[in-house]
Amino acid sequence: MVSWIFTLVKYLRDEAGIKKFGKKLKEIRVMKSHTQESLAWEAGIEPMHVSKIERGIINTSLSHILALAKALKIKPSEFFD
Repeated sequence: MVSWIFTLVKYLRDEAGIKKFGKKLKEIRVMKSHTQESLAWEAGIEPMHVSKIERGIINTSLSHILALAKALKIKPSEFFD
């Protein structure tokens, strides 16, 4: 009975938006003189995760966006400008 509900929900994945976010993250990271490793350390996430976000491979979570913004000392909205 429950399985039909899942077929009605479309999984949304904005490939262009994910890649654009990753490009902006890298731009800000480089501008702030962080390596992927130093940013990951400050944000409390795995360095490979930062790499995957920047390359647009994964659709990251809001929690990670907030942690990255805090580590970069920026407002989260700056990722979307």
